[in-house]
Amino acid sequence: MAKTSTLEKHLRNQYLPIFQKMMGMSMAKAKRTFKDLFTKVTEEAGNEDTMNLPPDLGDMLLEKESTDKKVETVLAQKRAEGVRDQNIRWWWNMHDLERRMMSKVDEVFIYALFLRFTKEEGLSAAEANERIRKVRPMFGDPADSRYGRGNDRPLPDELRQRVNTYMTRRAQQDPEGLKRDAEACSSFNAFIRKEIKVGNV
Repeated sequence: MAKTSTLEKHLRNQYLPIFQKMMGMSMAKAKRTFKDLFTKVTEEAGNEDTMNLPPDLGDMLLEKESTDKKVETVLAQKRAEGVRDQNIRWWWNMHDLERRMMSKVDEVFIYALFLRFTKEEGLSAAEANERIRKVRPMFGDPADSRYGRGNDRPLPDELRQRVNTYMTRRAQQDPEGLKRDAEACSSFNAFIRKEIKVGNV
């Protein structure tokens, strides 16, 4: 319990400024939003019995890759998407609640964009979803075809840090070029896959 409490405090300190700066929330709303999300991910982790996964799970997966066929197959699929050893360690050595919070906060940002495109810009739901896929990366299971096929499929979660680092760098150095290059592709994910292929991400 103490470990979870420490992690909750760490995540609260991490996300409250993000909610305020990037979503324009008041401190009170940011705190409520964080509390709701943390409660949800804690419940999900409890239901799926993932709360106590090893803290070095990423290292363990890499060690088992040469002896466990199932692990080898899963990691081979991820490597085909451009995932590297350090990406596997970064994602899977995190606490399960940290991973879940990252995904949940991403959903909040996507929903906020959806509301902006539909309520403020008058787009239909289908148009808004298409626009979202053009302007930001979507992460998840690449085998999930509900959100796109081919290069439009979700990017592996392990790539989150690399993609965010690349986006931040491009946005600072060449924002117009980033926008132009992304819009030339069928989706932002297709753009990222193209950039991974040529070694830019």
